[in-house]
Amino acid sequence: MNIEPAEIKKLDEVVINRIAAGEIIQRPANALKEMIENSLDAKSSNIQITVKDGGLKLLQIQDNGTGIRLDDFQIVCERFTTSKLRKFEDLEAITTYGFRGEALSSISHVAHLNIVSKTHSSPVAYSASYVDGTIKADPKPMAGNQGTIITVEDLFYNMSVRRGALRSPGEEYSKVADVVGKYAVHNSSVGFSLKKTGDSIDIRTMQNSSTVDNIRVVFGQAIAKELMEFSANDDAFKFAVNGHITNLNYSSKKMQFVLFINHRLVECLSLKRRIDQIYTTYLPKNAHPFVYLSLEIDPRNVDVNVHPTKHEVHFLNEDQIVDMIGVALEAKLLSGKESRSFYAQTKLPVTILNTTSCDKADEAGTSKIYDKDLVRTDMREQKLEKFFGPASQTQNDSANFIAQKSRHKVRLRSVLDMQKAIEDDCDSALREIFAEHVFVGVATPRQALVQHRVRLLVIDTERLMRELFYQCVAYNFQNFRCYRFATPLDIKELALIALNMADTGWTPEDGPKEDLAENTAGILIAKAEMLRTYFEIDIDNDGKIHTIPILIDGHAPLESALPRYIIRLACEVNWDEEKPCFESFARETAEYYATSPGAVTDEWRHTVEHVLYSFAKEYFLPPAHFKTNGALLEAANLPQLYKVFERC
Repeated sequence: MNIEPAEIKKLDEVVINRIAAGEIIQRPANALKEMIENSLDAKSSNIQITVKDGGLKLLQIQDNGTGIRLDDFQIVCERFTTSKLRKFEDLEAITTYGFRGEALSSISHVAHLNIVSKTHSSPVAYSASYVDGTIKADPKPMAGNQGTIITVEDLFYNMSVRRGALRSPGEEYSKVADVVGKYAVHNSSVGFSLKKTGDSIDIRTMQNSSTVDNIRVVFGQAIAKELMEFSANDDAFKFAVNGHITNLNYSSKKMQFVLFINHRLVECLSLKRRIDQIYTTYLPKNAHPFVYLSLEIDPRNVDVNVHPTKHEVHFLNEDQIVDMIGVALEAKLLSGKESRSFYAQTKLPVTILNTTSCDKADEAGTSKIYDKDLVRTDMREQKLEKFFGPASQTQNDSANFIAQKSRHKVRLRSVLDMQKAIEDDCDSALREIFAEHVFVGVATPRQALVQHRVRLLVIDTERLMRELFYQCVAYNFQNFRCYRFATPLDIKELALIALNMADTGWTPEDGPKEDLAENTAGILIAKAEMLRTYFEIDIDNDGKIHTIPILIDGHAPLESALPRYIIRLACEVNWDEEKPCFESFARETAEYYATSPGAVTDEWRHTVEHVLYSFAKEYFLPPAHFKTNGALLEAANLPQLYKVFERC
């Protein structure tokens, strides 16, 4: 038995290079990622990619960047040749995508590589082929546009095991498309296109488009219409993050997470897990979001050289930064409202909301509200029961209203302009849907199902209410009836309740709560005459509110949302200019009246079907925005169902 140790020998240079190439270029998508990054480093504004057999037979990228100098053609595919790095210390502040000079070299060791490039100052383009990092012949001049075309053919032709381990061409192409799509989303100023040879273009984004537009092109309309902008930063940890996240209306079976750190496409499992955990609290079981984030960290705090493919990076204070991003993202989900639509409607008939005068309220007796009409979302947050007396009449009883008065003719130009804007924004096709719909049922506290001819539609009831109530305020200006509280409510006390709510967002920097509540009362007392005259909100000199307007007969807003409404009236309404004042008042009032309960009850089902949707059927004129903002979605249609069942 030979017990002598084996002799240590230096590996052949070709073996060394192929081992390194196998670490960097694991599949066609890896090769393409490296080439896209080179094109972006070359300041390209348009990048075109052509693929055959998932990139195994052909992988070509063409850009209009700065190009490659003729003198550099000889060494461009040698290992560790780069224009971005000179000494090791440069790694501490590296901001470009590529820096090691291994991408083209690695590709040339596992594929047939050809480069055609032209610089701005060169009268012609030059072409050269490479094998194992070495140029095969001197570059040949040829006609060409500025930029570079890199053609990779027969990837892994000399590595049969690696080639055999790859997935089908279709699956490899999907990974290629995934890389292209993610870089297109992050680089919205650059135009991208991707196609298979001989086929039409699968991905095309325009130069200088928006991030949302590119998300729509790459990931689909279902995601794009539910996006919210997100941003956060911290000076202490020297980071800033921005991007787009889906709201709580969207979910999918698999989380789609696009992360760029210092503009490099990477993975960060700790951040991905944290974000998914946050959404898990609010989305249905096994449902996940779409998240695109661009995280910028001081380059001195990031180590980009920890993985051959650079898909993984390490950075200082990772746990703290992930935690801060998670806190900011959850706050955004909780506080962010879906974008509002400004709907057009024909003028509401005066007979729908006949107004009543407050002067005869006492003659009819003090109105009282049943306990069932007092809604609390959380018994620990709201204690409004003390403000209301025992009930003796129903909400719809005439004793709750005040006697009839004649209707005022609106002459204010600002109000007439509001009404005209609503009418001009009307979509006739959507109006037809609401006018002819058949109510099916309440699905959730904020969603309902309706049928229109052969289609089943899902309507966002809360969004519908916001616009419906906004229109009610605009068309019944100075002509409201009112609800009268059994006991007048103290505005300052209501403001203090609101400031103690977590979603109000009070911080010590805003000042003492007592002072803010006092200021709120002062603002609304000062505007009491206007509020009483135009909107039937009666506030006395002691800062107590006696009445609020009726917007739709049979619907009263949630008592639990009143404190927040009071403080937003003082803080969010533009009291300085007439038209912005009326518009912002109408929006805040609509937001308050549109607040839906936390659970579906028999009472809520009745209100939704027989009050809200019945009223909308007669008078609501929806805008075109409803087609794109998720307020109205098609759940099914009869012709498509027949096609499905015919195939079964």
